Amino acid sequence: MLRDTLTVQEVAEQLRVHPDTIYTMVKQKQIPHFRVRSRIFFTQENVDAWIRNQTTNLVATS
Repeated sequence: MLRDTLTVQEVAEQLRVHPDTIYTMVKQKQIPHFRVRSRIFFTQENVDAWIRNQTTNLVATS
């Protein structure tokens, strides 16, 4: 597996949330991901960009 490819568990650990939260976010298309067969993966680059975007949105709405 590529070094910058993350699993649901790894993203959950990074975001300090339960893996079920990540599955819900995937189902609702709230976080960028891709599938290989039935498995869900993320790239570190996309997760980092998503976090930056979430932070920007919080600052903009304050």
